[in-house]
Amino acid sequence: MRIGGLQKSSLIDYPGKVSSVIFCSGCNFDCPYCHNPELVTGHGACPADFSDEKVFDFLQQRVGLLDGVVISGGEPTLQKDLVAICTRVKALGYPVKLDTNGSRPKVLRRLIEEDLVDYIAMDLKTDPLQYKSYINHDCNPSALFASIQMIMESGKNYEFRTTCVKPIVTPRAIEGLARLIQGARLYVLQRFRDTQVLHPEFFENRDCQYSPDEMLQLQTVAKKWVSRCTVR
Repeated sequence: MRIGGLQKSSLIDYPGKVSSVIFCSGCNFDCPYCHNPELVTGHGACPADFSDEKVFDFLQQRVGLLDGVVISGGEPTLQKDLVAICTRVKALGYPVKLDTNGSRPKVLRRLIEEDLVDYIAMDLKTDPLQYKSYINHDCNPSALFASIQMIMESGKNYEFRTTCVKPIVTPRAIEGLARLIQGARLYVLQRFRDTQVLHPEFFENRDCQYSPDEMLQLQTVAKKWVSRCTVR
């Protein structure tokens, strides 16, 4: 696995658990607001001596102290050895949370069918039909729809989440996304952080942040369609 970083302990990345977070390097999306730009470009790989084995040595030493492992990115499903990595993490007794953009449903299906993930968090960037304008010119909306359906039918714990950035995300987009995931267990609306972004030029001379009151308005729009909607 092309590892871009390891957060040894986190209280917020895996709901209800103290977790370690493995960051994969490389992504197939180009979100202007991404706050891990070095992982998107693939320049965030750790030094050569920071190997998979060192990560697993660390996880082995923390058995009984950590409650779970998060595999994030970048986009983890691009990693050819993701299945093998998840298998090894599960063999240590850890539940696995996967952060994904949902663009590779075949990989996601295998992880679910082989019971290699316990919690899935899928990012919904905006209206899937608008991804080509803001996220990836070659994005296939049908792949996103397939991942959404698969996650909701998987029986796994899951959440969908949207980073609320103007003009990429609008109230109309939030309502459309909430209807798309109608009945979902959890939909998280995330505040945009305007520091260390992938494309700072996108935000020049633009007011891209939603105010706290506006975030609550978006929550009101979304919560009609899902079981629970929170602002993070």
